[in-house]
Order: sequence, then structure tokens, then C-alpha cells
Amino acid sequence: MKVFGAGLGRTGTMSLRVALESLGLGPCHHMEVVLEDMSGQVPLWVDALGGNPDWAAIYADCQSAVDWPTASFYRELHAAFPDARFILTHRDADTWAESFSETIYRGIAGRDQAPPPARAWLDMCARAIARAGIPEGLSAQELSVAFTAHNEAVQAALPPERLLVYQAREGWEPLC
Repeated sequence: MKVFGAGLGRTGTMSLRVALESLGLGPCHHMEVVLEDMSGQVPLWVDALGGNPDWAAIYADCQSAVDWPTASFYRELHAAFPDARFILTHRDADTWAESFSETIYRGIAGRDQAPPPARAWLDMCARAIARAGIPEGLSAQELSVAFTAHNEAVQAALPPERLLVYQAREGWEPLC
């Protein structure tokens, strides 16, 4: 593994995935990988959330990883992959809170109505997101504060020479 994204979902992680793969750092693990292989990936992530990660199995054949659940494990990944670089994607905290509330947060809140196979995935998602400091039931203001706290925690935990703080609108140059 060469690059990990520490930025939360809804911060341009899909764009970053495409960019990393275009730069030859793929395949890039993203929540889409989990969705495409729920029967294989969800149990691996549940184990990781329980303190028993199998990074080799989770990231098999990948050179990079972004989005949740990866972003919730930046400390462990920093320790497990001492040569890897990290990218913290970010955006305005208030617009992030609005976007997150209308998409991911809404999906997690309604997981009891989801079909059974999706429920296990949504339960894992809720746990991974809570691990990043964003439990269920927060107001928009509390979400903004939690988002900012996550970003500050990443910057405090990772050495600056291994961390790029990045917004997708900055284009290719910072990534290259």
C-alpha cells in the first residue's frame, strides 16, 4: 500500500480514487469495493472494527485506499504501513455536514428498513463512521464540529512530510 485517504466520505473521495488510479496507484480501495463484495469485505471490516484487522485481505491487490471505512483507521494504517503517504481530503465543514446529512447519515438512520444483506453493510458503516468521531444523532452544528475535529486529529497524528491536506478543486499538481 502506497497511499491512504484519511478524509471522510463526501470530501471528494471518489474523485481522489479516480485520480490515484490515473496516476498508477490503483487499484484503489473505496467504499464501492465494499459494496461490490459485501460478503467478503463486510466481515473483514467488522473484524477490523473489533480490533483484529487483516489489512492484507482487506486491501488485496490494491496500492491505495480512500473513503470510509479506511479513513477511520488512519492511526493504525500509519503504524502498519510506515512508508505509505496519506491524503486528507476536506471541504467547508458546514457544507460537508449538509451533504453528509442528506446522503450517508440518512442511509444509516434508515438501515432497519434496508434488505437484510444491506443491513450488515450499513451497520458496519455506522460503526466505522462513529469510530471517526461521528456517532448517530448529531445535529448539523455537531456534525460540523465533529468533521473539523476529525481533520484536526488527522493532522496532529500524522507527520506533515507524509500528509497532503487537499481539496479536489486544487487539481492535479498537489497530487503529482
